[in-house]
Amino acid sequence: MNGWTLTATIALGAGVGATVWGVSTGPLRRRVVAQNLSSAVACPGLLLLSQGFGRTSYVDLALLLALLGPVGTLVFARLLAGELAEDPPQAWGITLAVAGYGAVVVLVLCAVTGPGRAMVKLLVVGALLISGNLIASRALAGGFGSHRG
Repeated sequence: MNGWTLTATIALGAGVGATVWGVSTGPLRRRVVAQNLSSAVACPGLLLLSQGFGRTSYVDLALLLALLGPVGTLVFARLLAGELAEDPPQAWGITLAVAGYGAVVVLVLCAVTGPGRAMVKLLVVGALLISGNLIASRALAGGFGSHRG
């Protein structure tokens, strides 16, 4: 076990454990926020595992998760709009913390990887992960002003 896999194990253990607890208990607003944050925690974990095991296919899985995780949250936000309007989630602190964690992981891996195609792929994954989760969190918190209704 190297430092990359140890960091991924700790991050995934803490992050996924917290999101599983959040999804399985509590009110609806906590469950949808936990579902949104599960992809934001798992994606950097996959990037760390990719570096630890030397498998570039894990970066492809992270890219897929960065694309589909926020889309799933947007589907939930749309389907549960009525229930969420009564008690909207307000989890900007944890959302920004997890987005910062993803940014740090991507930047560290970019520094280790060096310039090239792999670095561009990491930057794309990071941009999709951060922007997708911020947009999904905004949709959960009450949507966008011009599209409410």
